[in-house]
Amino acid sequence: MSKVPAPSQHAADSHDLIRVHGARENNLKDVSVELPKRRLTVFTGVSGSGKSSLVFDTIAAESQRLINETYSAFVQGFMPTLARPEVDVLDGLTTAISVDQQRMGADPRSTVGTATDANAMLRILFSRLGKPYVGPPGAFAFNVPSVSAAGAIKVGGAKKAQKVTFNKVGGMCPRCEGRGAVSDLDLGQLFDDTKSINEGAFTVPGYTGGGWNSRLYAESGFFDPDKPIRKFTKKELHDLLHHEPVRMKIAGINMTYEGLIPRIQKSMLAKDKEAMQPHVRAFVERAVTFTTCPECDGTRLAEHARSARIKRINIADACAMQISDLAEWVRGLQEPSVAPLLTALQQTLDSFTEIGLGYLSLDRPAGTLSGGEAQRVKMIRHLGSSLTDVTYVFDEPTIGLHPHDIQRMNDLLLRLRDKGNTVLVVEHKPEVIAIADHVVDLGPGAGTGGGTVCYEGTVAGLRDSGTITGRHIGDRAALKDTVRKATGRLEIRGARTHNLQGVDVDLPLGVLCVITGVAGSGKSSLVHGSIPADAGVVAVDQSPIRGSRRSNPATYTGLLDPIRSAFAKANGVKPALFSANSEGACPTCNGAGVVYTDLGMMAGVSSTCEDCEGKRFDASVLEYRFGGRDISEVLAMPVAEAEEFFAAGEARTPAAHRILTRLADVGLGYLTLGQPLTTLSGGERQRLKLATHMGDKGGVYVLDEPTAGLHLADVEQLLGLLDRLVDAGKSVIVVEHHQAVMAHADWIVDLGPGAGHDGGRIVFEGTPADLVAERSTLTGQHLATYVGN
Repeated sequence: MSKVPAPSQHAADSHDLIRVHGARENNLKDVSVELPKRRLTVFTGVSGSGKSSLVFDTIAAESQRLINETYSAFVQGFMPTLARPEVDVLDGLTTAISVDQQRMGADPRSTVGTATDANAMLRILFSRLGKPYVGPPGAFAFNVPSVSAAGAIKVGGAKKAQKVTFNKVGGMCPRCEGRGAVSDLDLGQLFDDTKSINEGAFTVPGYTGGGWNSRLYAESGFFDPDKPIRKFTKKELHDLLHHEPVRMKIAGINMTYEGLIPRIQKSMLAKDKEAMQPHVRAFVERAVTFTTCPECDGTRLAEHARSARIKRINIADACAMQISDLAEWVRGLQEPSVAPLLTALQQTLDSFTEIGLGYLSLDRPAGTLSGGEAQRVKMIRHLGSSLTDVTYVFDEPTIGLHPHDIQRMNDLLLRLRDKGNTVLVVEHKPEVIAIADHVVDLGPGAGTGGGTVCYEGTVAGLRDSGTITGRHIGDRAALKDTVRKATGRLEIRGARTHNLQGVDVDLPLGVLCVITGVAGSGKSSLVHGSIPADAGVVAVDQSPIRGSRRSNPATYTGLLDPIRSAFAKANGVKPALFSANSEGACPTCNGAGVVYTDLGMMAGVSSTCEDCEGKRFDASVLEYRFGGRDISEVLAMPVAEAEEFFAAGEARTPAAHRILTRLADVGLGYLTLGQPLTTLSGGERQRLKLATHMGDKGGVYVLDEPTAGLHLADVEQLLGLLDRLVDAGKSVIVVEHHQAVMAHADWIVDLGPGAGHDGGRIVFEGTPADLVAERSTLTGQHLATYVGN
């Protein structure tokens, strides 16, 4: 019997690769790769080698730009304009959905519920089934105020005006305006009431030492400036603290007098805390107290919204429940009239549990989520999606995950792939690299030493490839033979922050102490919420570094101050000349180094400034030299070269050298001093923050997942740094999931056994060797497997 010839492949099925040729974004050096579609590709390489530049800034960015171009010019006018990435050819792209590590906005009105649409569905549910009926879904929204108005309006050509009343019911608590907390100023931090104003009673920065601010109050005439504040009458105290603005003459100058409290609120509290000078920020943190709103008891909701109940539960109770418990409650509601809504809500809540976030509650402020939690909350939208042939792009999805939870994340990535999607993952963890269909290893180094493809192929091939990743992928840290003995202890008693259940623990000092446990078990609550404030603690948390294109490692670390002073002293001019954000800036580009041309709805064009050639400084400033170099040449130096430059000879500057040594210690020797912060990877920013805080005065360092964004080879360097800190007499407490750090610890405190209300207890205290020997906890079992016991 003759065989039927196999049909030739249809042309539409031949597009099975994403081809990238000549990518030059950031530090990429003409990178060309071919990525298989409908497969899981993992991008590896040391921190700063160009992984995010290839995946997010090239592939995902171009996909997003092309999608935006399909909209009309009118719609594009409202969208952010995206520049075309620096690449010769990008072929075979599909719609890209990026799930990055950007923290969710820290707006106090944003919660886990509002960020995932779970709140929107709950509001509809309570508006339909809640008894008594209080109004439409908006009546349960804490971001919607109640409004009422009355007036006369004329419609069209009507001669007579009609009287109209308008009412809109919202769920916002009128006292705290939907924030759940009310702020108050601690008067004890504003002035010393035993002194008079002339004796210097004010303790607010800028109001001391007889300047204009204190003269305004002393010469206002509302009270006697020689009388101690505690002896003021009620009216005098009101005039000092709350008087409304009024114009008056002080020493012949027209000024506006205003009560001290509204004045401080306008001048200090309305500003971004991050942008304040350190002494002003310290004052604001001391003086402003946030207390739970007494009217809504922190629920953010008005009384009518809390009165409607379903099965004795109101919407505030539902949002405060742990999500895994809320899912059970929703499952018990049998109401055919809202069956589709219940199904959708059920799926969303089950997705939380499935992704390992069942321990959260819907009223948790979005700004308090860690980078890993925020990324997984964003994933929830995509889990039940029916879309296929989509490119999902993930940035280290395992950040903040215990080894126990990484398997769950792997299953989710494989599920997305098996639905017919292309999954691109930037990752350092060997457990995730192991499940890849295709691996792209970038390097060999970081910054200018990276940006090339060192290996492309299978995981097995990577192990034999001899690249840095290939050599370290099988690394296993061994347990220490001997551990250090504690020199003291930090007592925590009855800790109840978030889910902690009255925890009593002594954290040893003078050693490397690691806090472990599954995500949500209470680790950060223990170290950030329960360690006494007077313990001399330097805390390096996971909050992101904010910085514009004008910020760079030199400005962020304070390194530029001693450099500017040294240049000014050597040349006999002002330090401000050596700042590209101040007097020394190139007038053509205002110190940006590039000139932007806005093209309306099309992507703007940035071109290097012709006058300063991208150096950012005025030509006259570049004539001043220090140690044979001008300021732009110094900012173009890598940290390692600058460390030598400022160490000895005529350029010797001890203050600058100290900061550069710390930057080199955390493995950032390759960064140039003037590189914009916007071009740094997540791991580089984390280490930059660590280097900055290493200069703080304090004997106890608390680090929250310092291995986030670090390659396996960089983790070794970090362990060396932690050892040096401990050997220098510091105490180091690390919240960490990385088994290499656990194995290297002198003492481990393990929280658990689960997450949320299933956690919050100490399940183990002791040495890593004891933890491995007992294997009584999840951490113990995974660490034992890791060290090969």
